[in-house]
Amino acid sequence: MAQQVQEKYQESQLYKIRHSAAHVMAQAVLEMFPDGKVTIGPPVADGFYYDFDLPRNLTPEDLEAIEKRMRQIVQSKHEFKKRVVSADEAREIFKDQPYKLELIDGLEKGGLDEYGEPLKEKPEISIYQQDTFTDLCRGPHVQSTKEIKQDAFKLMSVAGAYWRGDEKNKMLQRVYGTAWENAQQLKDHLHLLEEAKK
Repeated sequence: MAQQVQEKYQESQLYKIRHSAAHVMAQAVLEMFPDGKVTIGPPVADGFYYDFDLPRNLTPEDLEAIEKRMRQIVQSKHEFKKRVVSADEAREIFKDQPYKLELIDGLEKGGLDEYGEPLKEKPEISIYQQDTFTDLCRGPHVQSTKEIKQDAFKLMSVAGAYWRGDEKNKMLQRVYGTAWENAQQLKDHLHLLEEAKK
């Protein structure tokens, strides 16, 4: 049953919005920290996150600045363009991104997906680009950033997370956000969180 719910979620517009919002957030973070390293950014039950290896810890002010930049990016109506590439081409694109190179190796061997889960078959290697940001990703995404409503997402918090959940690996910064189809859904979600705190 849980699997069916998960599969249905993965086909939904909400899932695509959250997945796309994670990419937009990664673009904003890399603009702020050009030497930053990106890992993965999946949608989760009520939002999304992205893990970063950055030169310093993010502050609440950074989150505000990142969110502001995200609003500018989504307003610009950038298309999400998918391209299937070879492992060598992917390595060239991500040559300065060690975590992506590790993921590409896993995909090329056909053993593990980007979350370190075993794959049933050897996957295609695909990238998605919006504006200046390119990510190693199998999708799905919205057609364009205009489908991410600028008043329907919010960055929530930063937490520590080990690369691939292994404490022997480097500690990364996980930025959590939430995204919804419209402003009212976001408002309702934030209200529920407030009520839960009380």
